[in-house]
Amino acid sequence: MAKPNRQTVRDLRRNSRRAVLQQLYFNGPMSRQALGPATGLSSGSISTIVAELVSEELVEDAGTVGSDGGRPRNLLRVSPGWAHLIGVDVGETRVRVELFDLGLTELARCEHPLERGGRDVASVVRHISEGVADVLARADVPAGPLLGVGVGVPGIVDRGSPGGAVVHGQTFGWDAVPLEALLRSAVALPDGARLFIENGAKTLGRAEMWFGGGRGVSDAAIVLFGSGVGACVVIGGTVLEGTHSSASEWGHTTVHVRGRRCRCGALGCLEAYAGAEALIQRWREAGARLDPGADEETALTALIAAAYPDDPGVAPDPVAVAVLEETAEYLGAGLSDLINLCNPERILLGGWAGLQLAPYIMDSVRRHATSYALRHPAERVVIEPGRLGPDAVTVGAATLPLADFFARGGRRDEPEGEDGVVPERAGWRAAAGLRP
Repeated sequence: MAKPNRQTVRDLRRNSRRAVLQQLYFNGPMSRQALGPATGLSSGSISTIVAELVSEELVEDAGTVGSDGGRPRNLLRVSPGWAHLIGVDVGETRVRVELFDLGLTELARCEHPLERGGRDVASVVRHISEGVADVLARADVPAGPLLGVGVGVPGIVDRGSPGGAVVHGQTFGWDAVPLEALLRSAVALPDGARLFIENGAKTLGRAEMWFGGGRGVSDAAIVLFGSGVGACVVIGGTVLEGTHSSASEWGHTTVHVRGRRCRCGALGCLEAYAGAEALIQRWREAGARLDPGADEETALTALIAAAYPDDPGVAPDPVAVAVLEETAEYLGAGLSDLINLCNPERILLGGWAGLQLAPYIMDSVRRHATSYALRHPAERVVIEPGRLGPDAVTVGAATLPLADFFARGGRRDEPEGEDGVVPERAGWRAAAGLRP
């Protein structure tokens, strides 16, 4: 039985503003005449909404474009300086905080290194709080126009708690951490600014789907290869998720029965073979001599240099080559599970370690992924590096308040409508190239 349409006039107006804003943001600059067919709204509605958005200075002129035999048409765009966004990447080795304008141009950044003993919740909350204040001060912008802060974290994000998002980061040493409540108490946010928490692999996926290699693709998997591995799965333009946001824990699927012990405590997880931490550990076990104090990025650079020396007179280290090839095979086998289960059109490999390794192992990863997967889905998938670089997690985190802003029709104080729109979901679908 069809559900009755309970949309109010406010809901309809909000949705119309959202449609116009999203078209201008993702496909602009555009003329008023082009907005009608793109949004399905009448010319009268477009004129009214555009006039409203221009009066609010949220939309501005962006020059003119000629028309066939007619008067030039004025172009419009979303004003990038109208508001600011902050994205936070809580990684395994550091907390990165970046401030963006509304067009997601970076205005300021800061990083706080995390030692193994500094992954406690209090330290991370302090780094985020200080980082938010720091980037606002560095860019010398007022806090008032801040739409919100998005935070990408390792682990499962449980939104079922009445106190806000709770994070279960087993490999991070976090057990049911009430991170949202802690951040709301510690971070000085202006009135109207919102706070969002999401798994880091999913924020990476959102960034790639909005602006990178996933743009225009309905079914995709975006892999975060850092100290560990995770994945964002997108089906039909929608992130595969639920209340507990656990689809990203692909790194803890079993690829070797009774295999190596993963840092989560289980045996044979993909992350025990393909994460940078495990990769370096296996190289050490094979005889590599590394400075005990070397961080993961330094150690991974040394491994690549040993396997692929710049000097043509230096022979590749066969042990380093073997470790990388084994990693490529395990990663390919893990990707074959995603291929068989989700039938993605595209798989993107991102994360700091994934981007660093991609030039050396990507061909091998593709070969192993397609050899382990079923032939039909393997033939339709494209596997390639992510396109947004190492800042993709923070960019994706910043899209969380941005998607919420769009879903509310570009109004900071707009409540959720009676149509049950979930702000993040509505903005996400449009950004993935689908009609809202």
